[in-house]
Amino acid sequence: MIYNCPHCGGLLEAVYGKPALPANDLKTLWRSRRTSNAPLDQSGVWRYREFIPFLGEDLASAVTLREGCTPLLPGKLAAQYGGLDSLVFKHQGFNPTGSFKDNGMTCGASQAMRLGMTRVACVSTGNTSASMAAYASAAGLLPVIFIPHGNISFGKLAQALEYGAKTIQVEANFDQILALVRTLAERLGIYLLNSINPFRIEGQKTIMAEMLDQRDWKVPDWVVLPGGNLGNVSAFGKGLRELKELGFIDRLPRLAVVQAAGSAPFYDLWHSTDRSHLNAISHPETLATAIKIGDPISWPKALHELTTSNGLVEKVTEQEIADAKAIIGRCGIGCEPASAATLAGIRKLTAAGIMRADADVVAVLTGNVLKDPTYIHQYHTGVLRTGTGEAIAPTFGNPPIVLPNNEDAIASFLSA
Repeated sequence: MIYNCPHCGGLLEAVYGKPALPANDLKTLWRSRRTSNAPLDQSGVWRYREFIPFLGEDLASAVTLREGCTPLLPGKLAAQYGGLDSLVFKHQGFNPTGSFKDNGMTCGASQAMRLGMTRVACVSTGNTSASMAAYASAAGLLPVIFIPHGNISFGKLAQALEYGAKTIQVEANFDQILALVRTLAERLGIYLLNSINPFRIEGQKTIMAEMLDQRDWKVPDWVVLPGGNLGNVSAFGKGLRELKELGFIDRLPRLAVVQAAGSAPFYDLWHSTDRSHLNAISHPETLATAIKIGDPISWPKALHELTTSNGLVEKVTEQEIADAKAIIGRCGIGCEPASAATLAGIRKLTAAGIMRADADVVAVLTGNVLKDPTYIHQYHTGVLRTGTGEAIAPTFGNPPIVLPNNEDAIASFLSA
């Protein structure tokens, strides 16, 4: 399979002509599908199928688990912590397998079916593997997953195993394994479903269509998201540009990508005087495993989208991520560690005066709170450590309390 342009070497992307219906008619049509019981209409991806028409009129190969349909959740305490008057989270953890990957995987798996493939593969630090395993199995395809040995949370690994994926742990990091698997996939005729796949990006761009639909097409000032392999910012930027070109919106929000400090090659690129090449990090470090990527393959696309939207890149420490995650939790909104990079980044941007306190901000939470429960328990009990052994303080720790089996003792504690 070809994923790169033979002329420039860049990743391919899907391009279409204009839809048959104008923007206002499509807005009405997409809204009306919310009340339909048809499987594709119940999907927060395929509901917008005129925006991703790569299957054409024949939708028989479409594979859906009713993905998308994820809520916008206000976080008052998170807004205060981030220095904002208000803040809304677009929570992709409400997807079938608990992450934004489902928005892209429904399209990737559907294209695999359209091409008549029998096996699909991915390299993953967690969320991609869970999503691909579920969609491949639902479609009757064989999922083969390659993961860095010891660098995946058990919550995510358990999903891949449960969904029937052949799981191979390789003694290498994400970037090294991806290079290996690209060669293997070509050699063995396996369809690759990492974010280098342009149809994955098509699915993920519908996150922005759904977000704007939920806001009655009012464009926020900022969309903030974590940055790992940078497929999401590539997808979001592409989707927003296309929606503007098609007349759905009249301006673009600014995109802000937040990376973990120990895995921030894109931050370094953005703040460099020479943006012609990215200097990869051979040994990326972060406990937010979903963004633990030192050589993001989608960086040229991401660079283009940030430049186009007048966006920016920030980085945050492990302590900042952990504390932001605890604050999001106190809003009654759980998320995986990588997701919390958004709030940590917002806090830095408002403190620096780059983001106004009265800005209209949507922060994307990428994964469910149960993706990495070990991280949560270790933070709140004060034993969380970085990969280099540095202690992370439980600034907002909430450890469980041990009391004797004694009514008076418990009553005394609760009264106090």
